[in-house]
Amino acid sequence: MAEVMQGLQRHRIQRALSRPNLLLGADRELVLLTGLVATILIFVVLTIYSALIGIAVWLLIVGFLRMMAKSDPLMRKVYLRHISYRSYYRATPTPWRRY
Repeated sequence: MAEVMQGLQRHRIQRALSRPNLLLGADRELVLLTGLVATILIFVVLTIYSALIGIAVWLLIVGFLRMMAKSDPLMRKVYLRHISYRSYYRATPTPWRRY
């Protein structure tokens, strides 16, 4: 035992790999999806009113998404996992058997 380890070994964790993927302070995919929907609304109707409504709706939804991301940045993934669960699971002898 020529070398004795002193203390714990430390390793750096890259922040880019552990932080949530946000854009404008909200979930990236949802911001891009709402921007796409607002753009489609603007260019399909092609009036000044549709442009104002599209921009206003997009800003309102991004504000809501930012509030959601501030409380939990991974809320979308948690909700999608939550709705995939069934409300009742029957007792079975094995979890892999289908009835």
